[in-house]
Amino acid sequence: MKIKKILVSQPEPSSDKNPYFEVAEKNNVKIEFRPFIHVEPVPTKEFRKQRVSFLDFTAVVFTSKTAIDHYFRIANDMRILVPDTMKYFCTSESIAHYLQKYIIYRKRKIFYGKGKFPDLMELLEKHKEEKYLVPLSEQHKDEIPELLDKQKIKHKIAILYQTVSSDLSDLSMLNYDVLVFFSPSGIRSLLKNFPNFDQKEIKIASFGTSTAQAVKDAGLRLDLQAPMPNAPSMTMALDQFIQEHNKTKK
Repeated sequence: MKIKKILVSQPEPSSDKNPYFEVAEKNNVKIEFRPFIHVEPVPTKEFRKQRVSFLDFTAVVFTSKTAIDHYFRIANDMRILVPDTMKYFCTSESIAHYLQKYIIYRKRKIFYGKGKFPDLMELLEKHKEEKYLVPLSEQHKDEIPELLDKQKIKHKIAILYQTVSSDLSDLSMLNYDVLVFFSPSGIRSLLKNFPNFDQKEIKIASFGTSTAQAVKDAGLRLDLQAPMPNAPSMTMALDQFIQEHNKTKK
């Protein structure tokens, strides 16, 4: 059977010029979007039980824009005035620039890495005298506290939000030829919503090594893994996969 319909487990892009729409038009397939997961805040009342005081720290490590939102949400709810002397360490430049939503960017000490947490460690080690607060989701990567502990960086993990499975009860997986995933949480949501999911001929595509491993750990067949050397993005990988698959099918 040819690939005709694809479900991407993310929100629908706001721009018509998104590469997914180009892939759909080029290959005469239908691509639909549906978030399999969503973020819920940890209530301030629950956060207090962690006994974390923002003012005990001289620096904050941000691994996502969501972490920034919830850090300043808690600060606002608890009426904490974050001092101008606070230093900010971000895993990427785009995350660092997002801080402009809450602070005067040019007047703060802001540092950023190349996109991945291990790349940020060199910066943290250069500022080892700081006491770091690391706001994270309840479902965070183990490598973050492990690397910080290994390099003896003074830090505290603060759980400010959590990633939870969305309700997908109105969907039928049998209506799709390809399911596209970007996180292990997406795979968990699939199995939570459809505990009797039978993959059969449905193709599963994943982005990133942790997502690929989650597919395999769930006992599912992984048909497309991105990024690849010749396809650094999911849209490029999908484009090649659809063309290769459909030309061999009637």
